[in-house]
Amino acid sequence: MQKFEQFIGSFSFDERLAKSDIMGSIAHTKMLVKTDIISASDGKKIVSGLMSILKDLEKGWKIPKEEDVHYAVEKELIRRIGAIGGKMHTARSRNDQVTTDLRIYLKQEIENVENIINDFQKTLVEKAAENIDVIMPGFTHLQPAQPVLAAHHLLAYVWMMQRDKERLSDCYKRTDVLPLGSAALAGTSFKIDRQYTAKLLNFKSISENSLDAVSDRDFAIEFVFCMSLIALHMTRFCEEIILWMNPEFGYITVADKFTSGSSIMPQKRNPDCAEVIRGKSGRIFGDLTALLAIVKSLPLAYNRDLQEDKPPVFDALDNVKMCLEVINEMVVSLKFVKERALKSTQKGFIAATELADYLARKNIPFRLAHGLVKDIVLYCKKNSKTLNDLSIEEYNKFSPAFKKDIFEYLNAKNIVDMKTSYGGTSKKSVMRQIENIKRNLK
Repeated sequence: MQKFEQFIGSFSFDERLAKSDIMGSIAHTKMLVKTDIISASDGKKIVSGLMSILKDLEKGWKIPKEEDVHYAVEKELIRRIGAIGGKMHTARSRNDQVTTDLRIYLKQEIENVENIINDFQKTLVEKAAENIDVIMPGFTHLQPAQPVLAAHHLLAYVWMMQRDKERLSDCYKRTDVLPLGSAALAGTSFKIDRQYTAKLLNFKSISENSLDAVSDRDFAIEFVFCMSLIALHMTRFCEEIILWMNPEFGYITVADKFTSGSSIMPQKRNPDCAEVIRGKSGRIFGDLTALLAIVKSLPLAYNRDLQEDKPPVFDALDNVKMCLEVINEMVVSLKFVKERALKSTQKGFIAATELADYLARKNIPFRLAHGLVKDIVLYCKKNSKTLNDLSIEEYNKFSPAFKKDIFEYLNAKNIVDMKTSYGGTSKKSVMRQIENIKRNLK
């Protein structure tokens, strides 16, 4: 029997909802008093008992284990104030109670994650401002493409995280709906005041359909999807950190505490923290898949399958928060190797696009200019030369439109400075970005 109870129980993972459960029960009890469903004296005893449990929890006391946290709180309340504690469950079911608890919990956690993201954005903005003069290769297909400011590259992740916060804020709207009062599935015959309960619990609205309310986990799925995208964005940044740390690139260094040595190769420092964040993303994506599979094909209304919604939600949440905190600290320690990054812009004929644009300004159709520059690059490869190595006479063999000022367009700093379009990589444009994002940060 004990094995069976352990199998169907959820206390091991829903224990963290205890405070949310107590908050919901206090509000529900106050509503029962307001609507004369229970007496004021009974309500006062129940609320007082619940508050005593809450205070003990805040001091670190652990609530005795039961089948689930909801029954554990109720049983402890009855132990403290007597059978009168059982009146707390009037006009509700564990079905509407559990989803209410999860919503209360996630509303707070959404705000917590937004704040952590905000801190990470601030770190990225500060790091961008520190490195406003660092020039590095920008890549497409992981091939050298055009020079960009390192600050511009860092700010790309700030905007990704800004969208992540916006998605969380949008998720909050659908989480901010109170299901309490839906009871098991059909509502209740007691004359309850759901709007009053919503006001006490700071919910913006109440659910419209009791069947939907007790079985809806869309908000939880959406939340884990938000966690998955945050994780995805971190993996992209971690992959670049791993590449940039590689001696073949050598653009950055990070503090040793975010790396580890090899057990056999004494010269190596491995980017372990970045790799672990990359690995945890797969786990978080798995949480989303698990939650989708749990809810898939469930008939209305509540089914015990929904008990398994919390482990993937909590796992995704915990890992995203931990990864955000680690990546933030890692970026604080990140230092660009300015000379190495700039030197890399001399590889891969990274100024080729500027040559094509130069010819286009001379009234040569861009497609023709593109072909001419492609021929110049092939000529350089054949003769083991760079674009800077060519003389003006060699350039004129391809087009008389080339003048001596062409060499100004081969300088990485000049190339970056010319990218003045809104959202571009020029210093002026990047400084505008920094000011814009600062206005968006809390």
